[in-house]
Amino acid sequence: MFIHQRRFAVLLCFALLFFNLISPATAQQRRRAATSPKKVRLVVGIVIDQLRADYLNRFGDQFGEGGFKRLLEGGAVFTNANYIHVPTYTACGHATFMSGAVPAMNGIIGNEWYDRTTGRRVSSVSDDKTRLVGGRDGSGMSPHRLLGSTIGDELKLASAGQAKVIGLSYKDRSAILPVGKRPDAAYWFDSSTGNFVTSTYYRSELPDWLKAFNRDNHCFSYFGKTWERMLPESAYARSDKDDAPYEKSPYGTKFPYTINGGETKPGTKFIAQFEASPFANDHLVNLAKATIEAEKLGADDVTDLLTISFSANDLLGHAMGPYSQEVHDMTLRTDRTLAELFAYLDKKIGLDQVVIALTADHGVAPIPEQVQQLGYGGRIEAKQINDALTAALNQRFGEEKWVLQTVNGNVYLDEAAIERRKLDAAEVEAVAGKALLKLPAIVEAFTRSQILAGQMPNTPIARGVTNGFHPQRNGNLVIITQPFYFVGESVTTTHGSPYKYDTHVPVIFYGAGIAAGSFHTVSSPADIAPTLAALLKLETPSNAMGRILTEAFKAK
Repeated sequence: MFIHQRRFAVLLCFALLFFNLISPATAQQRRRAATSPKKVRLVVGIVIDQLRADYLNRFGDQFGEGGFKRLLEGGAVFTNANYIHVPTYTACGHATFMSGAVPAMNGIIGNEWYDRTTGRRVSSVSDDKTRLVGGRDGSGMSPHRLLGSTIGDELKLASAGQAKVIGLSYKDRSAILPVGKRPDAAYWFDSSTGNFVTSTYYRSELPDWLKAFNRDNHCFSYFGKTWERMLPESAYARSDKDDAPYEKSPYGTKFPYTINGGETKPGTKFIAQFEASPFANDHLVNLAKATIEAEKLGADDVTDLLTISFSANDLLGHAMGPYSQEVHDMTLRTDRTLAELFAYLDKKIGLDQVVIALTADHGVAPIPEQVQQLGYGGRIEAKQINDALTAALNQRFGEEKWVLQTVNGNVYLDEAAIERRKLDAAEVEAVAGKALLKLPAIVEAFTRSQILAGQMPNTPIARGVTNGFHPQRNGNLVIITQPFYFVGESVTTTHGSPYKYDTHVPVIFYGAGIAAGSFHTVSSPADIAPTLAALLKLETPSNAMGRILTEAFKAK
């Protein structure tokens, strides 16, 4: 018996020793499990079209608690984020957003460009091989001109197609380009019918839930609503109520606005007003909620992606300018709209299982007539550019219709005429560029030959032009205006330049695994996709050139 007791004591000692050896590790593992972030169920990529970075500072004291302020106080905020490509247009920014690639890599060099093969302009998403679904008959849209993968594509590949990827916007390009080549869907607004639509690239028929949404939540339900200032008029003293030439605005009068287009019943004029009002953003958030519910986004452990692009801010901003009371109020209302969306996400999924990435596709220039009062800025007509080019080339090489198209800051010369006359293309481009530099509004005229030969100066503008240049799609000359100048008379103001008012935008991450803080290091929206890929443990999109913003990650 004594022997058995000794054996039992020895076994007990070994058991206690073993327990002591393993228990610290077990406890450590438990602590780690308790503090580790939950599985990311949904990534929500948000683009607010034409949201300049300075709006978050100018209007920040008037934000509510649950929208921008939630992101600014609880998210990773990159205050020195600028686009690194030229031009700064909607399609370019949206293509960069979830690809991390600049136009030189993703091929989206503008909203539209001249296609030498067909001899006509094409849009970034137009596709004659598809048809519109849910609207009136017509050609559809697709991402077939986008080169390389996006975060959505990488999610699909990593999950064997189980991840759901959907893009929403009022603009077709803004719904299509962020979600890549093979998402589950992209839905955009059809201004001829007031419906949200898609194309046969994605599906042959709208899903039943979207048919019901178009029927029950149609934009016509907003007909006759009044857009009044959200705050007392005194709160808008920092903004100019007389910014815009109102004959160019979608409203024609001053606050408050009745959204009816001057029509007695809803029609195309009403829709044009509605699209540039804050009610359009509310309408889009309602669609986002319906999409999440119907498609069960974020309902399981497979990470889904939903991108939402708010277009109304851009449509209004073009008409009214960045210092108007209308843009001021639109920004405040966008803040409240985001608060509603975030509250819904928190209740439906839990914000601790959601990652939000927010940016803008570009900024906007001040109205030229406004800054001319300060002694700078102005406009130049496209005709002036074409006349200067044609006169110089006719004088040097003989008469031809030298200019085929001027679009997107690009001049497309008649290369058939250059070849027929046995001219050196580089010389013709140089003569044209020299002629343009004589115009007071033009500061740079880079040539195709110069860019392809790598003979660009080491300047931020030249680097932006190089990042925006795709050999098969750009023209023979890329024109850069002086600061605060732009080409055109048809809009109150616009964007597209390499200057800070167009390139400086918010870049903010919020949610699972994200550390709160403001970071002033140099960054770009091209960094968003690589950062999301690292956070989600995905392969980085194929053409990405941005860096991983490691500052945004919580320490493990």
